[in-house]
Amino acid sequence: MRTLLKVQRLCVSYGAVQAVRGIDLEVLTGQIVTLLGANGAGKSSVLGACMGLVALASGSVTFRDEDISRKGTEQIVHRGMTLTPEGRFVFPQLTVHENLLIGAAGTSALRSRTQQNVEKNFDLFPRLRERSSQVAGTLSGGEQQMLAIARSLMSEPELLLLDEPSLGLAPNIVDQIFDLIVSLNKSGTTILLVEQNAELSLDISDAAYLMQAGVMVKHGTSESMRESGDIHAMYMGV
Repeated sequence: MRTLLKVQRLCVSYGAVQAVRGIDLEVLTGQIVTLLGANGAGKSSVLGACMGLVALASGSVTFRDEDISRKGTEQIVHRGMTLTPEGRFVFPQLTVHENLLIGAAGTSALRSRTQQNVEKNFDLFPRLRERSSQVAGTLSGGEQQMLAIARSLMSEPELLLLDEPSLGLAPNIVDQIFDLIVSLNKSGTTILLVEQNAELSLDISDAAYLMQAGVMVKHGTSESMRESGDIHAMYMGV
C-alpha cells in the first residue's frame, strides 16, 4: 500500500491559541484510519488543514505525493479528497437532490457523470431516494448525516474525511453509519475518521492516532491502541 495522505509537523493557530502543535499523521491507500481525542484536542483543525479550510501555521500536507499545503479547498476536492464536516451542514432549504448536485461541482468529466453518481448514492442510501424531493431541513438527524456523506461522495473521492459522523445519533443509526463506512472502504474509498466513539472506531479501523491538547500522544494499529489502555485513560481524564 502506498502513502495517500501524509501530514508532517503540522501546526495550526487561531490568533494566539495554538490548536495543533507539530503533529505527524499518515494514511495508506485502502485504510480506515481513526483520529481520536477528547473535545478540543485539535482533531477537526487537522481535517480543516488537510482540506484547505484552515491555514497552516507551519508544517505540510501531502496528498498523492503532491504538497497541497497551500492549495484551495476546491483544488483539493478536484484532486480526490473531500470532507463530511461535523454537524452535517446540509442546505436546509434545498431538496435532497439539490444538495447532492452541489457536491457534484468539479471537472467537466466529473460533471458529465453527475446523474450517474446521484443514482449510485441513491442505491447506497435508499432512504435518500425515497426523500429525493424533500427539503433537507425536514430530514431526521440520521438522514441528514446520510445526505452529508452522499454529498461528499458525489465528487468521487479517493480519500474521504469524516468528522464525528455519529454525533447526536441514536444507537441503531450509529450502527448503520459505521456499517456504511466499512462498506465504502471495501468498495475502494480510503477513510480518515474523527470520532468520539473510540470503541466502534477501533473495531473498524486499521490504524489509530490519539491527540491530546493539540499534540499527538500515541499511534499504532487499532488493535495495539485498544489493548494499551491509554485511550480509556484519556477519555476518563486520567
